[in-house]
Amino acid sequence: MAEPGTSKYKIVLVHGLWNRGWYMTIMAKRLRAHGHDVEVFSYPTRSDSLDGHADALNAFLGNIKADELHLVGHSMGGLVILNMLSRFDDLPPGRVVLMGTPVKGSGVVKRLEKLPGQKVLFGKARENLLQGFKHTPLEHETGMIRGTRALGLGLIAGKHGEPNDGSVTVSETELEGLKDSVELDVTHTEMLVSAEVVKQVEQFLFHGKFDKAY
Repeated sequence: MAEPGTSKYKIVLVHGLWNRGWYMTIMAKRLRAHGHDVEVFSYPTRSDSLDGHADALNAFLGNIKADELHLVGHSMGGLVILNMLSRFDDLPPGRVVLMGTPVKGSGVVKRLEKLPGQKVLFGKARENLLQGFKHTPLEHETGMIRGTRALGLGLIAGKHGEPNDGSVTVSETELEGLKDSVELDVTHTEMLVSAEVVKQVEQFLFHGKFDKAY
């Protein structure tokens, strides 16, 4: 992959559940401050299926002119990216970074299934968050950033009993075909405001591996 300034590229950020594009503001600002061309995809997380969100993302990307297109997804945003790449093959080359994405299906959602009001809480996103994937997209090198600071919704939903970021366990982020992965001392939400996470995103997008010497 080309270094910044040697080829026209875009980095597209995709947010997770219960949020919109503004949720990626801090990460986008930090990446832009480092000279990167960044776009943010915003979508109504609870009101459509994963296929519907992936269709909308593909349409959004179709309006971007770039030689390389890198995708960064937080939580459910990573599922949207994986779904899209499994169904569309007309995108420019680029790498993918997933951040706390429950690629095996969300254990928190499973534990909350019988809770009164869970249909309102998750909407159509419930099925999205339970969907798993077997392999990374073959044409796009993919890396995973995992949080290990256990504070968040997961503590309300029940103890994980294993390393987790408060919402997603490390094992829920394991996916065959990952080029690389890294564990950081951040919660699920802190990933979006962490300077270290931004550093790791850049490292993988432009070098194909994370910096393990932090």
